[in-house]
Amino acid sequence: MSEALSLTGQNETLDVSPDDVQPEPSLIDWKGIWKPLTLIVTGFLLFFFLPIDSARFSHSVIESLALAKWYAQEHVLLCLVPAFFIAGAVAVFVSQGSVMKYLGAGANKVISYGVASVSGSVLAVCSCTVLPLFAGIWKRGAGLGPAIAFLYSGPAINVLAIILTARILGPEIGAARAVGAVVFSIVIGLFMHLMFRKEETAKAAAAMYMPETEVERPLWQTTILFASMVGLLVSATWGRPEQAGSFWAAVFTVKWLLAGGFAMLLGVLMVRWMGVKRYKLILSGVAVLISALALPQYPLIAFSVGLIAFVMLLTTTRGETESWFMASWDFAKQIMPLLLAGVLVAGLLLGRPGAEGLIPSTWISGLVGGNSLWANLFASVVGAFMYFATLTEVPILQGLIGAGMGKGPALALLLAGPALSLPNMLVIRSVLGTKKTVAFVSLVVTMATISGLIFGHFF
Repeated sequence: MSEALSLTGQNETLDVSPDDVQPEPSLIDWKGIWKPLTLIVTGFLLFFFLPIDSARFSHSVIESLALAKWYAQEHVLLCLVPAFFIAGAVAVFVSQGSVMKYLGAGANKVISYGVASVSGSVLAVCSCTVLPLFAGIWKRGAGLGPAIAFLYSGPAINVLAIILTARILGPEIGAARAVGAVVFSIVIGLFMHLMFRKEETAKAAAAMYMPETEVERPLWQTTILFASMVGLLVSATWGRPEQAGSFWAAVFTVKWLLAGGFAMLLGVLMVRWMGVKRYKLILSGVAVLISALALPQYPLIAFSVGLIAFVMLLTTTRGETESWFMASWDFAKQIMPLLLAGVLVAGLLLGRPGAEGLIPSTWISGLVGGNSLWANLFASVVGAFMYFATLTEVPILQGLIGAGMGKGPALALLLAGPALSLPNMLVIRSVLGTKKTVAFVSLVVTMATISGLIFGHFF
């Protein structure tokens, strides 16, 4: 037999060497298969070795669900939903040019960082509630540095939390937390700006060629509109202070009256400036009033009725109110699933205050004694991943200090904990990307660790 193969066609004969025969291409696309295959195998192994017979595991699952339930009851309606609408209002009513002017990459650094760093004194919000607000100003063109400063300061610089820290944990820790939070927000923002300065320079250059947007509403009207929404958010989320008879306690007793007043102001503004029909506002107010008088012991019901009525006002009025609703909805559908997943994982691993997850609390208390580098680093990392609702970090630290936690690690946890959490990180990654998120978290943990070391050395 000849070494050549003879392939005969209709009109010609082609001699092909065996060496020239190309192998048939594979039907398996490993580049497209490996990711779903990895997920399937990982899921299989996870369920195969699931320790359902372990009492600690079963308890941790319950704690995970309990944390999610508590989060839904205490934070979704009162904190997140109003924050979503504020973020949506930023996207609709605040021009991109205005954001670029005051918070953009090319804005005056003193003004932009100054405003961002003290924002938390107005917003008493947790690490998750601040996310829609952060996403709102970021998407409108805010520079990375000021946006990050706002992201950190929002939950960290809480006047009530700082006062509570000073009263319960000591004035030196309270003062260190106040100073550290302000300094952290500015320094971390500046570091993020420097680390990604090429992107920021390109962003500033692009802003120079942005056309000046038309201002549909005077600045004073926009200011009053946002003041009413922020007032509603702050009053509705006002926590009960431990000391009776104080100013903070007096505010707590009338929090729902204040929230109702801000809600009425917002409704009047919507009628005057946005074309909402007066009769719709009256019907909404009557519905809220009836629910409040019928069930005074359940203020969340009246609040929920008010939210439903507010959504109806937005969606049944044509024009900018519809845009406001859609912008708010975009933030909600992006953020809520990630927050829920993060809360479930955080509850599974770390549990709730007073209840353990998979990680025993004795491990934590035993690892944060003294003032070693490891103790401060461990406190910073645990604080960064654990979810703290507004003001809950203080009683938690009170218990840890009683169990032997050093003052340095305590400050490290205070500086890292309120501003970060696992749910918070997941959402930040969806907004900024993995690289910027890792850089932000690393900066917070590093600075908190160093601050704890220094503070623990002197105190």
